Amino acid sequence: MSNNESPIRLKSFLFACEIVHYCDALKVNKDYEIASQLLKSGTSIGANTREAQRGVSKKDFKNKMGIALKEAEETKYWLEILQATGRDVPLKMIESCEELIRILVAICKNS
Repeated sequence: MSNNESPIRLKSFLFACEIVHYCDALKVNKDYEIASQLLKSGTSIGANTREAQRGVSKKDFKNKMGIALKEAEETKYWLEILQATGRDVPLKMIESCEELIRILVAICKNS
């Protein structure tokens, strides 16, 4: 990643990397299904923010960022399910997800 990339792209990329490592740990504990759901939604945030920045129009940009926001909300849901069922979810991961949601809400409102 280059130093001139947008903060949302960088933060969502780093978050996706955290998600991949966390899902590997979930699979070790045989939590395959929820790991799969979390992996899909958690990495999709970054994929959609990256795609948004290559959008063909402002409407396309806003749509892709909206999808990224929905994926971030879904990721938060899976993390909450894991917490509620006694899994150890790193606080940093939850905070990062909430930060991504706040940033994406602001981007969607101001686009």
